[in-house]
Amino acid sequence: MSTSLPERHAADRSDDPLDRLPLRERKKLKTRRAIQQHALRLFESQGYDGTTVEQIAAAAEISPSTFFRYFPTKEDVVISDEYDPVMMDLFRRQPPELPPIEALRRVFDELLPQMLATDQDLLMARLRLTSTVPSVRARMIEATRSGTQGALKEVIAERAGRRPDDLDADALAWAVTGVLMSAMYAWMDGAVAFEDMAELVDHNLAFLAAGCPL
Repeated sequence: MSTSLPERHAADRSDDPLDRLPLRERKKLKTRRAIQQHALRLFESQGYDGTTVEQIAAAAEISPSTFFRYFPTKEDVVISDEYDPVMMDLFRRQPPELPPIEALRRVFDELLPQMLATDQDLLMARLRLTSTVPSVRARMIEATRSGTQGALKEVIAERAGRRPDDLDADALAWAVTGVLMSAMYAWMDGAVAFEDMAELVDHNLAFLAAGCPL
């Protein structure tokens, strides 16, 4: 059972959530995105396994060593994005009296529509590769703890006044990560009635907040 979306705060939003990043990070992001777009185009045309780092570097007009400065592995060019710091910043801006999941509902209500407006095709391409290429899926699982789950654990523990290694904050961060992944793959597969992924994410978070009643 889902509750209604939290009230939007349009006056507090920038046109692009990535504008919240420092200038230096935005410059690095521009290069990262160019490399990623070339990589995804090559993966689409000749397959993931048929594409080499050298080919991606040549298409992006960089050296292979530059590629590896931005992406530690070929798999990382699929799974990496820049939204975790933005999510953490938005979370810290939420009213302190909100429970963690309610604060996250507001964060994703703001962030996801903006992500999808600019990056929906990119996100879909990445999800398809993650679901179909075993090495990418394995790398995604390996990187989750230091990525989105790690970011969630940090801000949840901070909000609750807990230690960074708090087990309850860790468990909640994994639970949130799980419902986010469930929403993304269900949306990609078209297996649910929700056409808007933001509404599907909110449904899943509300279900989690309610104690997962079945």
